[in-house]
Amino acid sequence: MDPSTPDARQPDRHSQRTESEPEPDSGESSTDQHTVITRNRRFLVSSQAKPDNIADSTYSKAEFIEPTSLGYIHIGAEVQPPSLPITLLPAGGEKATLLRRLKQCARQLEQLDAVETATVFKAVILPPFHRFPYIKEHTDSLRLARFDIAVLIETRSTAAVPDVQDTEAYGTLVGTIRSEATQMHITAARNEKRIADVAERSSAANQKSEISGDVDKSQDGLFIFNHFVADDATVMLELFDYLAGGYVAETDLDNSTLLVPFNDEDADYVAINNARWDISRLRFLWQELTNPGLRSYVQTNLKANRAGAMPVLYRLA
Repeated sequence: MDPSTPDARQPDRHSQRTESEPEPDSGESSTDQHTVITRNRRFLVSSQAKPDNIADSTYSKAEFIEPTSLGYIHIGAEVQPPSLPITLLPAGGEKATLLRRLKQCARQLEQLDAVETATVFKAVILPPFHRFPYIKEHTDSLRLARFDIAVLIETRSTAAVPDVQDTEAYGTLVGTIRSEATQMHITAARNEKRIADVAERSSAANQKSEISGDVDKSQDGLFIFNHFVADDATVMLELFDYLAGGYVAETDLDNSTLLVPFNDEDADYVAINNARWDISRLRFLWQELTNPGLRSYVQTNLKANRAGAMPVLYRLA
């Protein structure tokens, strides 16, 4: 994660959106191949490529398990984003009051039969994104993910998402955020790819038990919502396999849910990845700063594939 950012304000094109809006299906790729760069080699990987075509790359593809059947509603809000990339002090004043109100709204949502969980997050690392090559080139056309507050609602199925969005509890939560936010972005999504611990997978396979493989939100940790943008959505989703593989190898990442907007969702992000580590924000930053190889691998591959990432790190509110 390379910190960077302009403090540019953009029109809030989606602050009123609580339902999906039609959009052309992005399932068709506009390119036949994309570039995967390791520290020593450049690979052109077509959409028909087999995994063994890149078997000797620096980082292998991440291993995925079956996606969940849950539905997801991600709400990102810019309320009082910090002036510095890292926040060490707890929220105070009006923002602390807002977070308490949002947690009450989340508890009300969790009373609905259609809702699995509703979780409120507060940002602790919000990089200045303008230093990332793709973001720098497209600043005027991108919605910068300067979301110092995020809410993730998990529904029992993708079909339940619009039903939840029609409830009074959901309307109250969205209205509470809108009353304080300068920008708000809502994405209705499904799970496209999922990572779970390899040892857990092996044990579960032996016992023939189900693996949740979900990001644990029952206790605090360091959470990431990484907002991906790209010229081509299909290329970005393929590239994610390699980027995730690097983080699995270097940071012991053992959980991840990649969320992609519904096909008719008018979304600003190709995908949003959610994951969690049991480390402090300072240790995470130290790992990033002392591992230039991984950082270079990620940024070089994103640039080569006309893609970008806007990661924000959170704690539970």
